Amino acid sequence: MSMTANDYLEKAERALTSARLLLDSGDVEGACNRAYYAMFDAAHAALLASGAIAGGTPPKKHSSVIAAFGLQLVKTGQMAAELGSALNQVERLRRLADYTGEPITPEQAQWAVEQAGVFVAKVRQGPLCSTHHPPSEEP
Repeated sequence: MSMTANDYLEKAERALTSARLLLDSGDVEGACNRAYYAMFDAAHAALLASGAIAGGTPPKKHSSVIAAFGLQLVKTGQMAAELGSALNQVERLRRLADYTGEPITPEQAQWAVEQAGVFVAKVRQGPLCSTHHPPSEEP
């Protein structure tokens, strides 16, 4: 079964929650990883919701999703250029954190989590995913 835009957005929101928890616990590498995946899944949601993906199947490769987000949504004015830039920058931090052993500062991780929060919120509130309703916070 294929995931819908709302499925991807809910997955993005879970990753964002995880990123915040990891940041609060001092795991800067884990926070960068989850912040990126929040953005990656939100980008999938936006691509699906926009109809930019033929057949409803978004690209699987990270570079393909980032490129499609830029070409199909940023360059067409459907999403802000700052979001495309943030996605690229957080993806770079995630690669550093996951693969290079290069140190990530708490400030860099904080910035990545903040950018992920903005990115997910913009996708959630934007016209592309306007049918998504976040879960109720009431018990």
